[in-house]
Amino acid sequence: MASLSTAKRVVVKIGSALLVDANNGALKADWLGSLCADVAALKARGADVVLVSSGSIALGRGVLGLPVGALSLEQSQAAAAVGQIRLARAYEEALAPLGAKTAQILVTLEDSADRRRYLNSRATMETLLSLGVVPIVNENDTVATDEIRFGDNDRLAAQVAVTIGADHLVLLSDVDGFYSGNPKDDPTATRYDVIDQITPEIEAMAGDAGTGLSKGGMKTKVMAAKTATGAGCDMTITEGSRMNPLTSLIDGAAATLFTARTTPKAARKHWIASMKPQGVLVLDDGAVKALRSGNSLLAAGVTDVIGTFMRGDPVDIQGTDGTHLGAGLAGYTADEARAIKGQRSDQIERILGHPGRAALIHRDDMSL
Repeated sequence: MASLSTAKRVVVKIGSALLVDANNGALKADWLGSLCADVAALKARGADVVLVSSGSIALGRGVLGLPVGALSLEQSQAAAAVGQIRLARAYEEALAPLGAKTAQILVTLEDSADRRRYLNSRATMETLLSLGVVPIVNENDTVATDEIRFGDNDRLAAQVAVTIGADHLVLLSDVDGFYSGNPKDDPTATRYDVIDQITPEIEAMAGDAGTGLSKGGMKTKVMAAKTATGAGCDMTITEGSRMNPLTSLIDGAAATLFTARTTPKAARKHWIASMKPQGVLVLDDGAVKALRSGNSLLAAGVTDVIGTFMRGDPVDIQGTDGTHLGAGLAGYTADEARAIKGQRSDQIERILGHPGRAALIHRDDMSL
């Protein structure tokens, strides 16, 4: 598994059944400790790691004594409220002795659908990763309703991978890869080692069955693979219950690798370039030169702001002669951009009345 061993930014999804004993609702502390040792090893070689972890409802239902089986929405939310604090504490206690700081991030589907929330989430996770923190991400089951749920953490993990530009996503599962059929029911089912393209035939092979504690099935994993690989991120499905599952994967444990055909950076640039611009930013010659040297766009280099747009909306970037230079995601609304255009970054707070980002468009949010 060369891709994982050389990945610079890794997202790992952990299912409830791996973390929580189905018989008594207790945390599998030894397994969690081995996983965190793997995380520390990845960080020691310079990789950023984000964990997308289920388990809050499973932990909480055990504490509350709720019965095994389907829970009502209200029961799930109550169990999540009780279990989430225990889940976060478990990760903190397992990673702290290994020298890793942790942070908890709770999200809903709205956070990825709304461009402003998406940018805020991305900025938060980028900052945490730059500080060496291991973010622990979970769906906000305490407040999420059926209409705004991801519905499974496979999809959530893929969305997180896209958001932070990860180059490898690992789904730790109860099966050791993608099979031509359900290996529990079909003895002739064979595992795919590598899938370079998700064809209709591959999608048709995916089933819906999951374990008693988890919501995900193979169908959701294929959906996650389409999202991740389309954004330039390789994705691996492997059996996660063994101790040190990530080290085992690197050492050759059985798995299925879905390969990406591009890089996260190239995929993001293509996505930005493909969107319809909501406005135009006109730049002076100095700003044009700075952008072509790989710098972000500062307000000082903007001479005109055209159109109406919100923070996170795509805008066209032009030179003073009308030359199209590229596109980017605006870091400010059109009204704010007009107020600060031509101004130094240290003047933004005085003009807007609140602290602002230095870049009007960050270089990572730009396609030239």
